[in-house]
Amino acid sequence: MRPTLLLALALFSLPVFAASVGQVLANVEIRDANNAPASVPNLGKKVLTIFYTDPDVSDLNDPFADALNAANLPKESFQGIGVANLKDTWLPSSLIRAIVRKKIEKYDSVILTDPGHLLPTAWGLGDCNEQSVVLVIDKAAKLRYMKREAMTPAEIESGLALVKKLIAE
Repeated sequence: MRPTLLLALALFSLPVFAASVGQVLANVEIRDANNAPASVPNLGKKVLTIFYTDPDVSDLNDPFADALNAANLPKESFQGIGVANLKDTWLPSSLIRAIVRKKIEKYDSVILTDPGHLLPTAWGLGDCNEQSVVLVIDKAAKLRYMKREAMTPAEIESGLALVKKLIAE
């Protein structure tokens, strides 16, 4: 076979996403709301829930975020983090960053930005266009749960139970 054909066959055999529960995640340099280099805070120190979201579907998993907020989880062992996927939206990055800065101030939250699929590439999340990917990561930086698309009420309930269990460990 010709080398170009072998390469094409190899590319088509790649999985859509390769992240798997139990995988230890390495920290990745992405960007903050001001486009300065930043990494995921407290990875390997606290239980994290990360919402990696295309701004075009930014409200998709708000019910899970609301459930986490309502649970009043201890800040010393849990943190929720948003990451705006700037690469897959038609909106200008400067506009998204301005919105993110306002949300950070209003909600006292951590929201980072990813200008070039840095997180999905490093963590094997696959195509995140039009997606809201929810990740639950334990204190040892192990991926314990991943959900693409909107979470069902049952998934919200089990996700919240998992977060509480991981905090207690």
